Amino acid sequence: MKIVIARMNHETNTFSPVPTPLAAFGPCGPDYGDDAYRANRGARTAMGAFIELAEQHGAELVTPLSATANPSGPVAAEAYDAMCARIVEAVAGGCDAILLDLHGAMVAENSDDGEGDLLARVRAAAPGVPLAVALDLHGNVTQKMIDNADILVSFKTYPHVDMYETGAHAGRLLFDQLAGRLRPVVAWRRPPLMTHTLRSATGEGAMQRAVAAARAAERDGMAAVSILAGFSLADIPAPCLSVVVVGNGDAAAADAVAERIARQIWAERQDFVYRSEPLAVSLERAAQLAAQSDGRPGPVLLLDHGDNVMSGGTCDTMDVLQAALAHGLDGIAVGPLCDPQAVGELCAAGVGARVTLALGNKREIPKLGMTKTPVVLSGVVRAITDGEYVITGPTYTGQRAYMGRTAVFDIGAAQVVVTERTQEPLDVGVFTSVGIDPARQRFLLLKSRMYCRPVFLPLARGLVECDSAGVTSSDYALFPFARVRRPVYPLDAQTHWDAS
Repeated sequence: MKIVIARMNHETNTFSPVPTPLAAFGPCGPDYGDDAYRANRGARTAMGAFIELAEQHGAELVTPLSATANPSGPVAAEAYDAMCARIVEAVAGGCDAILLDLHGAMVAENSDDGEGDLLARVRAAAPGVPLAVALDLHGNVTQKMIDNADILVSFKTYPHVDMYETGAHAGRLLFDQLAGRLRPVVAWRRPPLMTHTLRSATGEGAMQRAVAAARAAERDGMAAVSILAGFSLADIPAPCLSVVVVGNGDAAAADAVAERIARQIWAERQDFVYRSEPLAVSLERAAQLAAQSDGRPGPVLLLDHGDNVMSGGTCDTMDVLQAALAHGLDGIAVGPLCDPQAVGELCAAGVGARVTLALGNKREIPKLGMTKTPVVLSGVVRAITDGEYVITGPTYTGQRAYMGRTAVFDIGAAQVVVTERTQEPLDVGVFTSVGIDPARQRFLLLKSRMYCRPVFLPLARGLVECDSAGVTSSDYALFPFARVRRPVYPLDAQTHWDAS
């Protein structure tokens, strides 16, 4: 038995100015063939689970591609075409099954529906060959995706700590299909609901209840039930929440489950909307948390979700740091801030040197009409490293992180970790790799919404969400949506939807 297994992940923020060339899909671009296999074997990724299952079944593996890039702007057309071609060519060479580790919210310069267009090409190259797909919880599902895959299963956690488990789920169903134990039928619903990412956390609120309903339906006999919150920072026709149900032969039963859960979600649609408080109010709450004498150790987390790297943020906005300094906060560690020019100046000066430079706010955001001014700061260079470390936290465990050349710039009230590459603070390694103990700071300023939480919350005495005017802000009014199909909630408060 020959199985094609591949990974192609990108969450596209169409408003982000951060480019996405082929080189972005890995430290040195994508991995191919044996390198793709080695990069995922034993990894806690969906592709890692696919490989383990296939080897347990004695299958011959073909691994044409492993490519994953941080969220950013639309994928370059040449990059998208090259990656798709690798997968399609492998499938066209002949196989008995296909397992794909995709995201679900990829937009390329030449494709609004990156996964749907890929799946259509794969299906055309291998008609009738069983095809299962693992998706991110923030995928924007389309009819083309539904039409061209036998099995679709998404993560059930955000922060995403079940990547491997999702791959194992999708893979088990594929082998059940191959053995004749499963006749997959797929049903779905897509309410006109653009969720805020901060309301897609699966540990609370309406999203928690939706995922609980999905798990209950699986216990009652559905092969897989997925709640995909969608990724709303994409100016495409339907960047919306979806319910996807895989049943066993009974299309009507699967359809009924999809409709029931979608109706539940629509009834609670207001709970998927996040409303930010003014930044000054957030910072005052943070100051009060830090001042409390309650015996709890650790820093207060300041989460700059307006410049969230894992949603396409530039990783260089200075709004929250400037406001925190103006508010009188100190003992702050910032990690990281992406400014290659500043890194060059700090490295040239050397450890121990006192430097005055313009920091951050250097990447314009033309699609939002934003141009910020770099902030001139003085301080001491405390460390210079290659910016590499191994992730020990529960997301991407064991993978090596590459921040590029990295320097610590100590401005007195804050130590700023300045990097050449954007980097989500997935792990304490963003600080410990440069000699900073995050647990001993008063505040940690992180450009993150959720991924940081499993690692940093256990160290912290509290958390404050800080909204800034960046490309991942929760304020939809900043975004000139032109292609989104209207009406859609919450852009249009009176939106009506009939699930059936």
